[in-house]
Amino acid sequence: MAQIDTIQQRMLMEVADLHEIPEGAFNIRANGVSTARRSTAHIEITSKPEGAGIDVRIAPGTKNESVHIPVVLSMSGLQETVYNDFFIGEDSDVLIVAGCGIHNSGAEDSEHDGIHRFYVGKNARVRYVEKHYGEGDGTGKRILNPGTEVYMEEGSWAEMEMVQIRGVDSTERMTKAVLAEGAHLVIKERLMTHGEQHAVSTIRAELNGKDSSADIVSRSVARDRSFQKFDACITGNAPCHGHTECDSIIMDEGRILAVPQLEANDLNAELIHEAAIGKIAGDQLIKLMTLGLTESEAEEQIISGFLK
Repeated sequence: MAQIDTIQQRMLMEVADLHEIPEGAFNIRANGVSTARRSTAHIEITSKPEGAGIDVRIAPGTKNESVHIPVVLSMSGLQETVYNDFFIGEDSDVLIVAGCGIHNSGAEDSEHDGIHRFYVGKNARVRYVEKHYGEGDGTGKRILNPGTEVYMEEGSWAEMEMVQIRGVDSTERMTKAVLAEGAHLVIKERLMTHGEQHAVSTIRAELNGKDSSADIVSRSVARDRSFQKFDACITGNAPCHGHTECDSIIMDEGRILAVPQLEANDLNAELIHEAAIGKIAGDQLIKLMTLGLTESEAEEQIISGFLK
């Protein structure tokens, strides 16, 4: 990987599990520029002529191929907004791995705002994995504001796994999905905040087609004095199925606001929401401590299992 230093290599492992050049198509962005890229016979990656970002075009019928598009920042004070569009052809079945890591050892804030738009073709299937990670001992903040838009055609399927476990001082995530007939969307969000961190996740899913469905599940842990807000709304505009769930653990002086919303505009829209916030159960701690763990070790075991 040209122009990738050891810090950036470590962050690539954290956000995209990359230990070496990946198989398939990829685009690696470091400190505001593309440092490595490869297209394949069925997946073409091109730069946007009007500004920062890329277009990823996946040919109809492409099966069992992957695209890696990680971003790493290791310069304090760097701020960027990137627009990436994904055109996923009919009857294809692909994996897209994104993610952003920020290493900030300076006094200025570092920020990456990534806007991803997915156009999922008829009967296509896509699995999208996005991990966010921050590190560094500087006083400058590590800020990540991802925006995700998903436009799903008839019979398409999308699973989106969004993970942020540590090191990000501030994040505001906005996700929007529009589903046509027979389209199915699954969103799995995992989040942990600590210190004075602030995290807001807003999800809007419009079920416009008959037999479309959305399953949105968030699991989170708020530690220390951090704050989280989960705001999810499913709108049923046709005979459809929707489910949203927020399950959170609160610790120390953390704060969590859960705002599940449902809007039914069709007699046959079946929509469900669930929300639960609570502390770690004492009997769980006692059980693990009887096995020889300290209270701190027991808490970590419970949190690790909860966020899997």
